[in-house]
Amino acid sequence: MAHSGGPRRAALFDVDGTLVDTNYLHAVTWWEAFRQAGHTVPMPDIHRAVGMGGDRLIVHLLGPDRDRSQDGAVSAAHTALYAAYFPKLAPLPGAADLLRALAERGWRVVLASSAGGAELAAMRAAVDADDVIAGATSGDDVDATKPAPDLVRAAVRLSGLPASQALFVGDTVWDMRACGAAGVRCLGLLSGGIPRADLEAAGAAAVYEGLADLLAQLRRGTAMTGA
Repeated sequence: MAHSGGPRRAALFDVDGTLVDTNYLHAVTWWEAFRQAGHTVPMPDIHRAVGMGGDRLIVHLLGPDRDRSQDGAVSAAHTALYAAYFPKLAPLPGAADLLRALAERGWRVVLASSAGGAELAAMRAAVDADDVIAGATSGDDVDATKPAPDLVRAAVRLSGLPASQALFVGDTVWDMRACGAAGVRCLGLLSGGIPRADLEAAGAAAVYEGLADLLAQLRRGTAMTGA
């Protein structure tokens, strides 16, 4: 049964690796973008950096002493390479079902992604649950992407509820750190390929196998009860 009153809680979601199965696509396309610019960056290092905005990811992986004149070309190459996958993007199991179940229970659903606006639009199309998404913010909307708290704070503002009534769901340590800085409780998912111990060490309040696991526990009343 749908919740009859106004929203009492906000469910904030990362998108890459949380709602849509994209993390390894990003690892491959960033690897190729770096290679085209003459950089050999190990793919495991790239994978662990996914979740940051592109500007932060480049400096994180190449360091402050890199040739910064290449940054724009590397970012543009990644954007073009990744865009080729837009028609093939697939939601992770349970994505739309979880968002709708939360909306039915009185949660206001907001997305908060470090991706640019075009990437976020492609992922939203893959999830196919816009009927229950109250708002979304992307890396284009803030000065600093995750692990800075800006995106999380922007999502809280979009929800219209205080941070104390918000709960974030993400799959990377950058989500956990951004939430810690924003004062928002965060749940971790293993769907992005980051180990449970890493998510817990970064501040995850609880860690779930994936969206289907979270949905099952929501239905049992054992998940998403802390906001």
